[in-house]
Amino acid sequence: MSRIRITGGEWRSRLIQVTDAPGLRPTPDRVRETLFNWLGQDLSGLACLDLFAGSGILGFEAASRGADYVALVERSRPAFEALKKHADGFECPRLELFCCDALKFIPSSVRPFDVIFLDPPYGQGWLARVESRLDQLSAAGARLYVEAETPLRKLGRWSVAKQGRAGQVFFHLLEQA
Repeated sequence: MSRIRITGGEWRSRLIQVTDAPGLRPTPDRVRETLFNWLGQDLSGLACLDLFAGSGILGFEAASRGADYVALVERSRPAFEALKKHADGFECPRLELFCCDALKFIPSSVRPFDVIFLDPPYGQGWLARVESRLDQLSAAGARLYVEAETPLRKLGRWSVAKQGRAGQVFFHLLEQA
C-alpha cells in the first residue's frame, strides 16, 4: 500500500492511502500540479466529476481547491471503501461518493458538471464507451481532463487544448469545439 499527497488548496499535504487494486494508477503529483495550473488553482463555483475515481486523488484535489460539488464514482468495492474512509476524514459535505459502474452513473446524474476527470483503467475501451454520453454530464463550457495510454486529439466534440506525457501516461485537457 502506498500513499500520495494532495498538492494544493485547503487540504494541501494531506496524505491519501492508495489501495492495492488491479489497474489503479493514481495521477502523480507533478501531473496534478500541471492539471491545476491549467484549470486554475481556485475551483470555487464549479461542479466536478471524477468518473473513474480509483484513489480519489483528482476529486479530493478539486474539493481541496474549493469546488462547490465533487462526485466520485468508483465500481471496485475495495477502492470505494478506501475512498469513503478518506472522504469521511475530510468531513466535507461537498463530496458525494457513488459505488457503481461509470455507465450506470451517467444516466442517473441529474447535475451538469463543469470539469470531468476521466482516468479509466487502460485497455478496456472505457473512453470509447463513455464518449457518446459526455454531453449528458457536461455543463456549457465544460472541460475534460483525460488520462490515456495513447495520445488523443479529440473525444466527442471536445478537442485537446493542452497535453503532456509522464512516463507511459498521456494526459490531456479538452475543451468543447
